[in-house]
Amino acid sequence: MTLKERDKKHLWHPLTQHKLHPEAIAITKAKGCVLTDENGNEYIDAIASWYTCMYGHCNEFITNRVSQQMKTLDQVVFSGFTHEPAILLSEELMTILPQNQNKIFFSDNGSTSVEIGIKMALQYHFNKGDKRNILIAFEDGFHGDTFGAMSVSGLSVYNGPFEDFFLDVKRIPTPNGNNHDAILESLKEIAKSNTIAGFVYEPLVQGAAAMKMHNAEGLELILKFCKANKIITIADEVMTGFGKTGKYFASDYIHTKPDIMCLSKALTAGLLPMAITSCTQDVYDAFYSEDISKGLFHGHTYSANPLACTVAIAGIELLKSKEIQDNIQRIINSHKDFNNRIKNHPKVKSTRQTGIIFALDLNIEMERYGNLRDKLFSFFMSNGVFLRPLGNTIYILAPYVISEKQLEKVYKTIEDVLVTI
Repeated sequence: MTLKERDKKHLWHPLTQHKLHPEAIAITKAKGCVLTDENGNEYIDAIASWYTCMYGHCNEFITNRVSQQMKTLDQVVFSGFTHEPAILLSEELMTILPQNQNKIFFSDNGSTSVEIGIKMALQYHFNKGDKRNILIAFEDGFHGDTFGAMSVSGLSVYNGPFEDFFLDVKRIPTPNGNNHDAILESLKEIAKSNTIAGFVYEPLVQGAAAMKMHNAEGLELILKFCKANKIITIADEVMTGFGKTGKYFASDYIHTKPDIMCLSKALTAGLLPMAITSCTQDVYDAFYSEDISKGLFHGHTYSANPLACTVAIAGIELLKSKEIQDNIQRIINSHKDFNNRIKNHPKVKSTRQTGIIFALDLNIEMERYGNLRDKLFSFFMSNGVFLRPLGNTIYILAPYVISEKQLEKVYKTIEDVLVTI
């Protein structure tokens, strides 16, 4: 019996309607940018397995570090204990995070990192005797699948059945250069009640919204407004963090820095699950008290797992290396060249790029998870390229170690699919 057949007996996959899609492709190994299935077929991983494996799969620089660490300390409770990998990781993060970040809180995944950021913002005001219960967030945002994270997300395709249970969230449009005054007027109206606790946002790129990109100058205005009105700003850099926008973080493009940052995905290079919610000293100080009830009583069993911390340390070393920084610039330039040859294609409606993130919209209406989208996916896979279209958007977010030859195959496959639709 094949792995594909065995899979169907007990497994329930994410984002899958199993009656429509009963089979999953069984991957047996991965190396660099290539996934190999149980039949020996190879696929270029052009989305870094949901933006995680940015240094390539099974990177020996990383796996060797973890192999050594697991012989010394594999897991220990992080409440009441500490260990060197966590301490060293905190020190390394401070060398690349915006300078206002000073404390880090560990959890397990991107959704929980946002959940913690929301709880920090709400309790920050509560601890100061200023009870605020409203959050603001961008339209079409996506921040995860736990309830707080769903509340600030705007994509009902994921959240429809649960919306009656959400936190109180007011939504604003993303800034596009033409709507800044209108956004600020909307914020002023919402702020009249003086009950806004925090603003949760994906800086510059909204990943699940099909790599929708927005204006840094407008975001700067929003953040300044929040600062002036004591609204805690929470940057969800789960997708954008660790080099994907061309800088270490998307927040590096904006002068006003967030009070809280949410990090995961590339944090641990796709090897182990872990997330971090970082914050300023001011946010931390609101919880620092002789009153035990003012503490942040949130915890995860595998918080600061030593192996995951070790992976993250190795990943940061690679990110800061000349080789990876040169690769990032090379990919950025290659995307620009590809954009020049594809942007005027009659079946391409629009293109956009931030750092190594490239997206194009097809000049055709289609469902986010419909038959035509499935046809595109099947075409890519049959041609040895793993891409996951989001509706009529095709995007590339490949590992930093992808070769020019592999990139060219990705580009050529996208050009070829245009002939089929």
